[in-house]
Order: sequence, then structure tokens, then C-alpha cells
Amino acid sequence: MTYYNENTVIWLDGKFLKASEAKTDLFGQSLHYGYAVFEGIRAYRTAEGTTKIFKPEQHFDRRRRSAEAMNMPYTYSVGEMIAATYEVLAKNNLQDAYIRPIVYAPANMSFSPNTESYTAIQVWEMAPFLGDKLLRVMTSSFQRPNPKGFKIEAKASGHYVNSILASQEAKAKGFDEALLTDMNGFVAEGPGANAFYEKDGKLFTPAAGNILPGITRATVIEICHELDISVEETQFTTKDLAEADAAFFCGTAAEVIGWESLDNIPFRRPWKDSLSRQIQQAYKDKVTEQQTQLATA
Repeated sequence: MTYYNENTVIWLDGKFLKASEAKTDLFGQSLHYGYAVFEGIRAYRTAEGTTKIFKPEQHFDRRRRSAEAMNMPYTYSVGEMIAATYEVLAKNNLQDAYIRPIVYAPANMSFSPNTESYTAIQVWEMAPFLGDKLLRVMTSSFQRPNPKGFKIEAKASGHYVNSILASQEAKAKGFDEALLTDMNGFVAEGPGANAFYEKDGKLFTPAAGNILPGITRATVIEICHELDISVEETQFTTKDLAEADAAFFCGTAAEVIGWESLDNIPFRRPWKDSLSRQIQQAYKDKVTEQQTQLATA
């Protein structure tokens, strides 16, 4: 995938510059140790033709909290970040776009605290991260990291080594994506998305504690309340999932994408007839500001 060309513009600590001219330090702590934090955000062309970043306040506030959790100096306000992002989108003539704001560290081969960080905003066109077809998911041999070993609520770059390994394992075995459990064997999340399953007209999703509590996850719960669909945050196992009517991943990059099967066991209800499919459509309507109102089954 091509993320930029000779005309692509990024924002770097208050300045706009060509992506092809931007530089990073080969001695940087982020490159050597994965010590950085980031956000994944989407902008959409709305039904009225305007450009709208979806939930930017929540995303940039989470990036601030991630930086603070990782002891990274960070001074920008949410308003400054939103304004800069809209300008980056405009300079790149993008409406439907993926946005990657990152905070990264200077050269520092020691583990002593840094006195400065760098902040960048990049944008590019990106289709749904996991495609638009139902997924064949496998239970990964990799587990979600112990939350006592990391600031698991921070969206830190180094955490995603775990995600890459799990996803690569699944694809090497012929599946579309992985599902990770936590250290106690309960379902946690996908490599880059939260998980939900549907059973007897009700939705279930892993409780906070061993997951990144995603902004899209919160949006799905919000949609459930709007559509009067019961949703429970709880612990459950892959055995519970195997008996589900339907299941899906959700995340900013993936949006809402259904599963065909888990560990080669198909789900009981056709996706097109599921409440999960209604939520998928309601999410698309919400981010593009469509006025469609869906009724529950």
C-alpha cells in the first residue's frame, strides 16, 4: 500500500511539510524501543458533502492520556490538534481518509525520562482495514499482554508487536484475522479491534481491564442503546463465542465487520438477518451523518 507520494503533506510540531522531506532520527527511542503513542482516526465525506472527522475530541483526548500514561511530554490542546488535522486533510484534498497522529521520542538510548517529544499528523486513503467480507477468525496462540506489565489502556506503539504476531499467525494458517484471549483465558480482542458477539437478541463484549476500550466500541454500545438492543460488558470464553448467533470486530480502521466463523465453526444466524448487521449499517450511517433509522428485529 502507498501511504504518500511526492505531493503528500504532513503536520510536524506546528509546521506543514512534504512527507517525502520529513526526517526521523535513527537513534530515536521510538524506533529502538517502540516508545511512542498514536491514534487511529477517520474522516468521512458526509451525506451533505462536507468533511467530518469522527469523534475527534475523544481521539485526541485519548492520545493526550496515552502520552501522560507513558510519561511522554505533551503540550498540545485538543482544539489545536483538530484544527491542524482539518488543515492536513484540506492540503491533501482528502475527505474519506484515515488519520494517524503520533507522539514519538527523541534519541535516548537510556531509560531516563525525556524532556521533549515530537508530534506528527499523517493522513491517507484507506479502505476498511479488514476488508468488507465476512471474516474467518481463529483463536490465537498469543495472549493479550498482562495489564500489570503495561499501561494497557494507553494506545502505545510497542503494544502492537503482540498484535502483529497474532495477525501474522492467523494469516499464515489461512484465516483472515486472529482473536486474542487474556492471561486468564477469557476473550480479549482482535489485533486491532474490539470484539462483540450476539446471542438470543442480546450483545456481549469483553469488559474493560484486559482490552483497549475503543472509541468505536463505545460508539457501538451507544448505537445499541439507540436501537434498544441489550448489550452487556462481561467476561466470556471462546466456547461461549462458538455458540453465538453472530459476531463482529469493530475499530476505527476496521469499522464494523462481521465474522463468518471462529476456528472454522460458522455462526448460526445468517449475517444479513442479524442484529449485528443492523449495527454495522447504523455505524456507517452515523459516521457519514445519514438520517436512516433502523428498527430492531
